[in-house]
Amino acid sequence: MSSLNLDDFTDLIERPDGGVRRDAESRRERQIVPPGALGRLDDLGEWLAAAQSAVPVRPIERPRVVLFAGDHGVAELGVSARPAGSAGALVREVLEGGRPVSVLARRLGVPVRVVDMALDCDPQTLPDEVVRHRVRRGSGRIDFEDALTAEEAEAAFRAGVAVADEEADSGTDLVVLGDVSVGGTTAAGVLVAALCGTDASVVTGRGGLAIDDLAWMRKCAAIRDALRRARPVLGDQLQLLATVGGADLAAMTGFLLQSAVRKTPVILDGVVAAACALVGQRIAFRAPDWWLAAHSSGEPGQAKALDRMALEPLLDQGVSVGEGAGALLALPLVQAAAALAAELPEKGAEAEAEEAEAAGEVEKGPGG
Repeated sequence: MSSLNLDDFTDLIERPDGGVRRDAESRRERQIVPPGALGRLDDLGEWLAAAQSAVPVRPIERPRVVLFAGDHGVAELGVSARPAGSAGALVREVLEGGRPVSVLARRLGVPVRVVDMALDCDPQTLPDEVVRHRVRRGSGRIDFEDALTAEEAEAAFRAGVAVADEEADSGTDLVVLGDVSVGGTTAAGVLVAALCGTDASVVTGRGGLAIDDLAWMRKCAAIRDALRRARPVLGDQLQLLATVGGADLAAMTGFLLQSAVRKTPVILDGVVAAACALVGQRIAFRAPDWWLAAHSSGEPGQAKALDRMALEPLLDQGVSVGEGAGALLALPLVQAAAALAAELPEKGAEAEAEEAEAAGEVEKGPGG
């Protein structure tokens, strides 16, 4: 019998410190630039202060990109513009520095960690640190079979928890979370449709390489078929991940929840990360307070999931490539918010007195 109790996360996850956030808001009111003049950067700075329990907020000095990788059997149906089982080649390109996330990470000086959970390739073709958490070779075809066994789902979830602990223990102070998968957006669409109680067509997007109409119809049909299998297990989130998720999605869900336990802020990338976050919210309702939505990828499933979690994307640049690239674009914005919150000087006593006097005159009005 499994010793994993997902209900424990509800007790272990606390909200970011509300008292510290109020202190950060109070400090912001004393700074030389009027509150609100920096738009969402004000909110971001205050959110970071609460997450860090620190006023002024500390700079983001050790961010990390963490990508969970896997192949999905449903890709055999032609639901992706990439061939089934080709995620391993993408991972090698990421490691060799040739993918968009690699270029951006190099430019920003952020290390990239790839975690193979279910790639359909020989593990000897990848570094040991990439493959050591692998649960199986490819996840099952969710339109007619389970993605994982119950034991594999638990192993993948625990691997995600372990990776979150490793990052927290190593001093990572913010994670940019994404996926490297083929067929992953189909599994993500099933999870979002199941948890939001909506139809397959509402969550079916065109993926990172914009599939054509025929492929979109095949993807919609696959999500519809998998959705029939998902609904009976909605009350058990680990079983849901085993039935229609995959090893990479189960690991990402565990990673997100344990990051919230360890008070590590996470920037979410696209629809796969959003779907896992939605599962995480169902497990522990306070967990989304530790996550930021980086950008709008154009995937309807992502928009549906973020709306359900009340997370508003920071950017909308039409980036649909996945692999954490869009989320990495949001990192400088978060770092800028931290710098402004910490480094903008406060108004002097004379300026505060003048403002108070001016406010008093306004209250008195022309007639005194």
